[in-house]
Amino acid sequence: MAGQEGVEQPRKRTGATAARWSPAVEDEHALKALELFGNPTDAEVPLPSRPESAAIARRLAQVVVLRHWGLTPKLTEDVVLLVSELVGNAVRHTGARVFGLRMLRRRGWIRVEVRDPSRGLPCLMPVHELDVSGRGLFLVDKLADRWGVDLLPRGKTTWFEMRIHDR
Repeated sequence: MAGQEGVEQPRKRTGATAARWSPAVEDEHALKALELFGNPTDAEVPLPSRPESAAIARRLAQVVVLRHWGLTPKLTEDVVLLVSELVGNAVRHTGARVFGLRMLRRRGWIRVEVRDPSRGLPCLMPVHELDVSGRGLFLVDKLADRWGVDLLPRGKTTWFEMRIHDR
């Protein structure tokens, strides 16, 4: 739910794809990350704002979506990619020392949130075929069903949601 001065972007799923990732490759590392940093479904997991934290966030997302929630490898791949993009933005553009990762599931939906202390809003920019950077929010916009930003008294939460088929 976009809040206060938030921005919400409902989207339909399209065929956009990015580099392929295999959930089985990092399975052991993902379980170790969960043990070391905590479960983002229980509480927000604080991570240092360093480039290597993107790998930790990807591993946490992988183990939650694939193992804990039992969702498909394809959905896991998409969530891991989008987590990486939101974390990359938090690390590169906010000047924060720490950011938080939170993952929520409710009937028919999953939601991933990245909180940082900056109130600067992310901007969806046009992407050109030969661009080598600046595709993060473009990918979020294409792969997520909804995404947005909730401004907080101290910072913001950038989030995306994806529909899932509950069994």
